[in-house]
Amino acid sequence: MFEEYQIQILNQKDAKSLGEVRDFLNRFDLSFDEIVEYTINVRLDGKLVGTGSFLGEILRNIAVDETLQGAGLTATILSQLMQEQARRGRHHYFIFTKPNKSYLFEGLGFSEIARAEPYVALLEMGIGSVAAYCDSITKATAHLTGNRTAIVVNCNPFTKGHQALIRQAAVENEAVIVFVVSEDRSLFPFVDRFKLVQEGVAELSNVVVVPAGTYMVSAATFPTYFTRDADQATAQARLDCTLFATKIAPRLGIKARYIGEEPYCPITNAYNEAMLAIFPQYGIEVKVIKRVQAEGEIISASKVRDMIRQDDWEGIKKFVPENTYHYLCLDKTKEILMKIHNSNSRH
Repeated sequence: MFEEYQIQILNQKDAKSLGEVRDFLNRFDLSFDEIVEYTINVRLDGKLVGTGSFLGEILRNIAVDETLQGAGLTATILSQLMQEQARRGRHHYFIFTKPNKSYLFEGLGFSEIARAEPYVALLEMGIGSVAAYCDSITKATAHLTGNRTAIVVNCNPFTKGHQALIRQAAVENEAVIVFVVSEDRSLFPFVDRFKLVQEGVAELSNVVVVPAGTYMVSAATFPTYFTRDADQATAQARLDCTLFATKIAPRLGIKARYIGEEPYCPITNAYNEAMLAIFPQYGIEVKVIKRVQAEGEIISASKVRDMIRQDDWEGIKKFVPENTYHYLCLDKTKEILMKIHNSNSRH
């Protein structure tokens, strides 16, 4: 294999090489995202015949020339990528493929954990799994009794709206598990968002705050590179919701999910629509709660960030709990506030 094929590490600063990979991937309806950490190209007699990349635990953009499919080249690409991942201390991997191609990767040792027809299937392999994640959450919530409901929040930052949603769920249910999005793609880091939520609901004895990990609203369940344009949000949302409904909720005994109305963000709204369509099929009730307001204005994290850009601290005080306001005033938070001033991120 290694005598026939030449394996090269892509130089992402080489515009010509980047263009070649993009053109090659385009044949398979895949796009190349420059945020990937590492890419290999496979050549045969100088011709590009295969490629693969990774970002974090996600192996992506695996493609092999049509004339060589079935010759073992996919396994070679995966092996090379996983060797580099292991060198970096990673031993768990995700991969996306079209649902009708899932069996090819299952034949190479991957296990399918969710699919969203006709868009995408998500598979994993290595040390750690969705079952292991559920085991960890089971231990963290072992003291909760009665029927369980779930809430998934990002809290960028934690607002009175998030607090009100969790409090309402706590009043109406025997037990509530709050999953905080772990992906560090928000302006406020996960460690800070998680702590703010914990502090903000500390008085609620039937609520446990846990990390969402890699199995909820993450780069693993939201494959932004895989589908395009209008299909993108739908594919992402349906995959994430299906994984929750089929793997996580049954294992943790979750019977309902609370969500807030979404009047602003189309991505979050698509996510809400996916939950309403998918969860009831698996016996999970979806409870949509009306957004709370402050002086007639709907509270949202995006509005808090807008107020930060405008230095509207009186407005911020009306929108966030006391612990969040205190956090925003800390010296260590100044760098984050500067990033917000220079950004237009909604998430």
